[in-house]
Amino acid sequence: MTTMPGYRPHTSAPPRRRGLGLAALVLGLSALPLAFVCGVGLLPGLAGLIIGIVAAVKDQGRTQAIVGIVTSALALMIAGGVAFWLLSKAAKCGDRANYPDDAARRVCIEREFPMIDRNPR
Repeated sequence: MTTMPGYRPHTSAPPRRRGLGLAALVLGLSALPLAFVCGVGLLPGLAGLIIGIVAAVKDQGRTQAIVGIVTSALALMIAGGVAFWLLSKAAKCGDRANYPDDAARRVCIEREFPMIDRNPR
């Protein structure tokens, strides 16, 4: 590229990459509502946390990465609490000392988990 004497050619800065930060943000925000669904939010929350840390270290959308890390961590805490709560209820019904036969355990499961439809149409 030739220019007139005394002038330098204009060079633009390379575009900033924000893909990883955006991915962390999307995973974190999608993990929040999924955290209340039987702990399903654990997987996208964990992925969002890992990708968010990588994005923050590489400075690829740092603000989005930090928001993704925070929302992913919140989703992990909520999903872990929901999973713990559901598993503790299931373990209560699996206690053979309190519910010795299958019929008693089935009654406990139907009482503790009324959202389960045992007779699908």
